[in-house]
Amino acid sequence: MQATIKAERGLFSYPKYWAHCYGSAPFLPMSRAEMDELGWDSCDIILVTGDAYVDHPSFGMAIIGRLLEAHGFRVGIIAQPDWKNKDDFMKLGKPNLYYGVTAGNMDSMINRYTADKKLRHDDAYTPNNEGGKRPDRAVTVYSQRCREAYKDVPIIIGGIEASLRRIAHYDYWSEKVRRSVLFDAKADLLMFGNAERPLVEVTHRLAAGENIADITDVRGTAIIVKQALPEWQGVDSTSLDRPGKIDPIPSPYIMEPDCDGNNENKEAASTANEAKPIVVQPAERRKPWEHVYVKLPAFEVVRDNKVLYAHANRILHQETNPGCARALMQRHGDRHIWINPPAMPLETEEMDAVFDLPYQRIPHPVYGKAKIPAYDMIRFSINIMRGCFGGCTFCSITEHEGRIIQSRSEDSIIREIEQIRDTVPGFTGVISDLGGPTANMYRLRCKSPKAEATCRRPSCVYPSICAHMDTDHTPTINLYRRARELPGIKKILIASGVRYDLAIEDPDYVKELALHHVGGYLKIAPEHTEDGPLSKMMKPGMGTYYRFKELFDKYSQEAGKQQYLIPYFIASHPGTSDEDMLALAIWLKENRFKLDQVQNFYPSPMATATTLYHTEVNSLRKVTKDSESVTSAKGEIHRRLHKAMLRYHDPKNFAQIRKALVNMGREDLIGRGPQHLVPPETAEEKRQRAPKGRKGERAMTKHTGFGKYNRPKTQKGGKAVSNGKGGKGKPNVTR
Repeated sequence: MQATIKAERGLFSYPKYWAHCYGSAPFLPMSRAEMDELGWDSCDIILVTGDAYVDHPSFGMAIIGRLLEAHGFRVGIIAQPDWKNKDDFMKLGKPNLYYGVTAGNMDSMINRYTADKKLRHDDAYTPNNEGGKRPDRAVTVYSQRCREAYKDVPIIIGGIEASLRRIAHYDYWSEKVRRSVLFDAKADLLMFGNAERPLVEVTHRLAAGENIADITDVRGTAIIVKQALPEWQGVDSTSLDRPGKIDPIPSPYIMEPDCDGNNENKEAASTANEAKPIVVQPAERRKPWEHVYVKLPAFEVVRDNKVLYAHANRILHQETNPGCARALMQRHGDRHIWINPPAMPLETEEMDAVFDLPYQRIPHPVYGKAKIPAYDMIRFSINIMRGCFGGCTFCSITEHEGRIIQSRSEDSIIREIEQIRDTVPGFTGVISDLGGPTANMYRLRCKSPKAEATCRRPSCVYPSICAHMDTDHTPTINLYRRARELPGIKKILIASGVRYDLAIEDPDYVKELALHHVGGYLKIAPEHTEDGPLSKMMKPGMGTYYRFKELFDKYSQEAGKQQYLIPYFIASHPGTSDEDMLALAIWLKENRFKLDQVQNFYPSPMATATTLYHTEVNSLRKVTKDSESVTSAKGEIHRRLHKAMLRYHDPKNFAQIRKALVNMGREDLIGRGPQHLVPPETAEEKRQRAPKGRKGERAMTKHTGFGKYNRPKTQKGGKAVSNGKGGKGKPNVTR
């Protein structure tokens, strides 16, 4: 299916920069010695990243670096630098054009802390899984060191950390609203999304001598301005009232007045017999979103007013369709953050070209034999598409990659499989995944060009699948069949999550999946069983899950295979009550699920669910002063309870769950029968819960000489008992 939303210029339509004569490097250099071997006297662009450098298209810095190299630029990489001073940021010399800064494939805060805000001691994107190799808020810290290294070199920030912090946002770790990362990083320009298109345009304009301060009109970028850009018309949405126009948007049909302002008199003086033009076809009318920006409530306002924060976040999520998105402007002090509309999605041919770049598909040799877990996980997997139109509120894929699916061609994917088979060390014939954000959205797009270009729905599948959405999985089925027929390929597995509400629309896909592409277990994500949290997640009800399970079990049985669904659930999601979590725990027990790894809701920046969590206002609908209130489990104790209920079978959680059941009036679920959720308290648990002694005991032990090895004997149960005569706290010593 051809794209209906197209860019004005192709990704590879620019003339190559003069340095293309150097050709492509075996690896993008990480040291001056490597630059010398390549014959470079300097780098045009230096990329700074929080990840180890793996030259593989699943790693952002590799894609960006190879893309810029394909345009003729010399690109160096500084991976996981020592951020405590500027020295590491100068080791490749001064870049001719700019520093490109990213935290890596993950947000640095999510990478470093658990959902319970506990420091992680590992890092899958670091050699030997070693933690502590990147700072908190890496984009900000790296940018500041780059500025210290060379003050006059432009700094462009990007990647998921910058992308999700491009506007005033709630920060879970500090529990406050922070301003746009562009202000804190003191960078010159921010790129959001996958950003190939804006990156190539900005780089060529800088190479042509343009000042970065003058590059203000590139889609997919955010900048700091003192006032709205000229020739843009504004819509004021700084309050909950009906938005008003900041500047009147002129009608294209109104005639411009003469310089002397005498139009009206001249028309009155015209004779009745004067011929007047008949307009057969008026001039093309400007689309209502073109060169229009929305003025959002200021940072200082949303910082203190949760209702207006919810309002601003809702507007931001409505302006994600590149076909009709308006620019956004939000005041921070005496300046504004200006966010241009999103970049146009890549065409299939452009996606193919990006993935066909000369990746080595292995880590840089500097790491030697060190293991990089993130690479080990994906080295035999293939990304076949980008984007997601699911719109799950807890997920940031839509805010980063967009709703429009960008798919590679079948030929491009097959070429990559053959490359893995022929070149990647350790390949045994098994492709671990053909997927992306969602396994079964490959080539699924809106069937209506007009709807695709103008739709502002946050999800194409909730509350039901849009009538315009294509659900034909035939392209995916054909890809699977062709891939598994390749010589040397033993198995093609699907490890990306399957969107089962889409899959049941095409039972042939479920059959193909069950017969050939499941290695015993298939991950799916119902996320919850109860309507309350599901409605705030924008996920389908359990009826859809049961229909998928019925099809999956049927086709697995027909194939003579014992295969199982592994459902994923989220605890503590906004809109989830204690009763909802209890109902989910009961469902898990009735269906004999004992989950090993469970996840508490993690409020990532800019996600809609994070807005629900922070504001407790339902921003899924128009925000008003009377908007629905949304409950959220907050605080370590409450969140731990919700997580414990997902692991009802773990003895470590019995006491906490029992206490909650008593408080909820559900003691009927405490017992040892099949209908009970947790067992009753044991004698040992009662002993452990009992007071450890009385106040005088420690003092008496000290004065009587009883120590660790000569304590007096006590009655059974371990309690020292008063003899009733000697006063409170005296032990009853027996021999």
